[in-house]
Amino acid sequence: MSRFLDEYVKIIKERGDNVIRLSEQLPGGETETVELVAANRCQDIYSGAKAFTMTAIGILRDMGLLSLDEKITDIFGGKLPADIDPRWHKATVRHALLHKAGFPPGFMDIDTDSTMCFGRDHFRKMFSEPLAYEPGEDRIYTDAAYYLLSRVVTEKTGAKLDDFLWDKLLADLGFAEAAWSHCPMGYPIGATGLYIHSSDMIKLPMLYRDRGIYAGKRLISEEWVDEVLKNEYCFEWDPTGTVFFKGGMNGQKMLFNAVNGRAVTMQSYGADSGVLAAFAAEYKD
Repeated sequence: MSRFLDEYVKIIKERGDNVIRLSEQLPGGETETVELVAANRCQDIYSGAKAFTMTAIGILRDMGLLSLDEKITDIFGGKLPADIDPRWHKATVRHALLHKAGFPPGFMDIDTDSTMCFGRDHFRKMFSEPLAYEPGEDRIYTDAAYYLLSRVVTEKTGAKLDDFLWDKLLADLGFAEAAWSHCPMGYPIGATGLYIHSSDMIKLPMLYRDRGIYAGKRLISEEWVDEVLKNEYCFEWDPTGTVFFKGGMNGQKMLFNAVNGRAVTMQSYGADSGVLAAFAAEYKD
């Protein structure tokens, strides 16, 4: 076990955190994983799924199939209900990425509510409710924004989000397996419900750390990497500007340290993932 992992495992034990596994990788090195609790290979990374959905949007942008300033109503056109809130005509893909599309708090949160609370047709549900505010005027974190982006991927490509990501990203990242939670109509939720292993989860922060290249192959453009790092789509910087990270409910974390290049992921069911981010930012090799 690396010194970094060994020292953080000691912190976990001192705190009594329920951490399932940790993975670590330094540039050019092998990925090392320590499992602390015997568990199924694939774990729900909850809102960490949003980072994969966001990356799918970046791939569409790189392919020239999508503009971030494209209007949501232009993308879906005649598939929208006739009586949608007129403010929808101002909402863009960028607004959804930034949780500024106008959804009310907690809308379509399947981690706290049964997915059937939103009916069989989640797409219609999204557009049948009035918006809480003018798109772009506020930021309210919701799962609905990333379910919307999942449907954008399908509208642009004809493929569902999970199929698109296997074809354009996950296979090239060498994923062992992955499974998504779906809405009743069969579309990946996009915002949560992605089940993977921490040793695969770590490959996404590695990809952004390495400027869009994995195993010598470019998978996303440097322009998209810069767009994400600058605007904090889904990921965000820690207060020191050292660690770029994305968390998820119950203590999930994926991050990379911009100074030493260390990438780390944690899967948990009861941990303060902010402690890991602070440790990764302050750790001296």
